[in-house]
Amino acid sequence: MVRFAWSVALALALTGQSWAGDYGSVEGQYVLEGAVPTPEPLVAKGNPNVKDTATCAAINVPNDARAFDPESKGIANIFVYLRRAPSDIHPDLKASATKEVEFDQKYCRFLPHALIVRTDQVVVCKSDDDVAHNLHSNPFANTPANFIVQPNDRTGTPVKMPSPEALPVKIQCDIHPWMSAWWVVLDHPYAAVTDKDGKFKIENLPVGEHEFRVWHEDAGYVDRKLTVKVKAGETTTLEPKKVPLSAFEKK
Repeated sequence: MVRFAWSVALALALTGQSWAGDYGSVEGQYVLEGAVPTPEPLVAKGNPNVKDTATCAAINVPNDARAFDPESKGIANIFVYLRRAPSDIHPDLKASATKEVEFDQKYCRFLPHALIVRTDQVVVCKSDDDVAHNLHSNPFANTPANFIVQPNDRTGTPVKMPSPEALPVKIQCDIHPWMSAWWVVLDHPYAAVTDKDGKFKIENLPVGEHEFRVWHEDAGYVDRKLTVKVKAGETTTLEPKKVPLSAFEKK
């Protein structure tokens, strides 16, 4: 019995080693080319002309589509993702460790602005504002959601997205029209959103060549086909990609 248990443990250990050797990571950065502008807020603090001024104009509501860091020149809120699930997803990532994802509202702003949702997760839509909001989703493959989020709702309303989406899904508030966010809905774990410095990292990708899509709400496809070769047990670091300001100007 002891010998059998030892053999099983050894087999599991060896299997774990093969998993580690068959996967790698990729990281990169997207930065603005040239001088970094100071974007105008979507709503200026104290603006008396917006609905629910006391809440929605309590602060400057930032334009999350123009989230450029003045020091690093990083571009936040860019999605980097595999369009389709690979056949050999890392065993630890086949199912989401977190089954609920929080989607909040604060000062009439969706948080987070760019959200990755897996098809086995539920998005719990909450509000930290003392005014009512509307959450209206615009998916292609899933059933649209359109409901009122009550003031100070910390329990939240669940939204399920059981089918992967070919394109990012726009989320909007019909009560406060400047409010918008984007969800990328996937049936695999290989996706990331760039941080304030424009950086991203995707881990435990199967070894081989992969084609990523890189998308921003205003620029569209920053890279429609970003091809990366992943090596076993290594992190592939891409050269920083410079994106001109003109790419973010809506046509």
